[in-house]
Amino acid sequence: MMKTITFLLYFSLIVLLSACSKSDFLDEKPASNLLVPATLNDFQALLDNTNVMNFTGGLAQLASDDYTVTDEAYQSVPVATQRNSYIWAKDLYGGEREIRDWNKLYEQVFYTNAVLDGLARYADAENPQARYLKGWALFARAFSFYDLIRNFCKAYDAATAATDPGIPLRLSPAIDYTQPRATLQQSFGQVLSDLSESETLLPVERPSANLNRPSKLAVYALLARIFLDMGDYSRALDNAEKCLALYDVLLDYNTISKTSATPFSTTNAELIYNAWQVAVYGEFTGNYTAASARIAPDLLGIYSANDLRKAVYFNARPDNSYIKKRGYNGYGAYGFTGLATDEVYLVKAECLARRGETASAMNTLNQLLRKRWSPAATTPAAPYQDLTAATPDEALQKILLERRKELVWRGLRWHDLKRLNREGVGITLTRMVAGTRYTIAPNDPRYVFPIPDDEIALSGITQNIR
Repeated sequence: MMKTITFLLYFSLIVLLSACSKSDFLDEKPASNLLVPATLNDFQALLDNTNVMNFTGGLAQLASDDYTVTDEAYQSVPVATQRNSYIWAKDLYGGEREIRDWNKLYEQVFYTNAVLDGLARYADAENPQARYLKGWALFARAFSFYDLIRNFCKAYDAATAATDPGIPLRLSPAIDYTQPRATLQQSFGQVLSDLSESETLLPVERPSANLNRPSKLAVYALLARIFLDMGDYSRALDNAEKCLALYDVLLDYNTISKTSATPFSTTNAELIYNAWQVAVYGEFTGNYTAASARIAPDLLGIYSANDLRKAVYFNARPDNSYIKKRGYNGYGAYGFTGLATDEVYLVKAECLARRGETASAMNTLNQLLRKRWSPAATTPAAPYQDLTAATPDEALQKILLERRKELVWRGLRWHDLKRLNREGVGITLTRMVAGTRYTIAPNDPRYVFPIPDDEIALSGITQNIR
């Protein structure tokens, strides 16, 4: 009974914090006699709370070029942040305070720090469950920190990372202090340190019934994504290969319904770690129900007639436009932003191409594309023909095009634009709203989202220049 009371008292604190903005709850000190979770089951309950954990930000999807909206739909949206994200406005939030891309992620960090702090005091640190929970908490903190870095920091550049602003690295569950921004190098360093330790603690096996929980597979998949963002292609390739050596399953899209609004199940065999966008911005980013958001015509145009992804990912409307179906993880509301094997194949292929291994890069890409092709979609039937490339650069361009088609609506496109433009690709985005043309140039400061105003007022940390 006392254990239940202990957890409920702590959970009451969590509910209180969840109901407030981060800046509000930082002003409040917990009562000195507040009981905290003490058992391994308590700690697991915190990490298993998917009302808090496993969310990622939604701003990157809002700002991406995956979709368009009509003028009428744009004007009807009540949330200023959605409208302003769509046109890449400097004043992104328009006075709105509840910015979950920041608040929800630091709420997750608070949970993980509470677990790590409790485990540090746990008597039997070598207990297998305790070790597993520590690895889980470290992974979850790294996942949250990394999402904050991607949204609120510049693209990683080794030449400037030691001075570029990073994020506040809160490593304690205490809430009565402010934390300055670390450098970008320090921020990435903390993420990599957490993942390095979690790798030694987590099991290899994919937790197919509980994909909100991480495994070594998730560590390797996340490290592959991180090192790709950092431009460290050797280590990205190493981790992609480690992941695929343990688990390389790909779905054959010929076996998936093309007419269902929910083509993927919650047990999608390609999933490695489940995460999803924050439950806001539904008018533009909600799956299927967001009828105002149309898939961008230039994106639709790059799918061939035999490419099953167009029919599996999108739903045709009576006006010949398309909207997004429900998510890659089978959820009905918000897009999948976790880790999956198809992304890992694409990371491996890209890194091989960048290393000059053209044949291996194309072989890896073709392994994926064979599972996305329907010979019978055209008359006469068109069996899949392996893509080829004469040079590493040609291979890279084909791989990046397939990455665009495969990983649509997963919150990755905006970050791909950041890293590719950092390397000089030079992609400019353009939108038209009510006769006004909006653009965002490569490496524009607006690729970095502003920290919420109330956080700046409370902590005094440096705001991002837009």
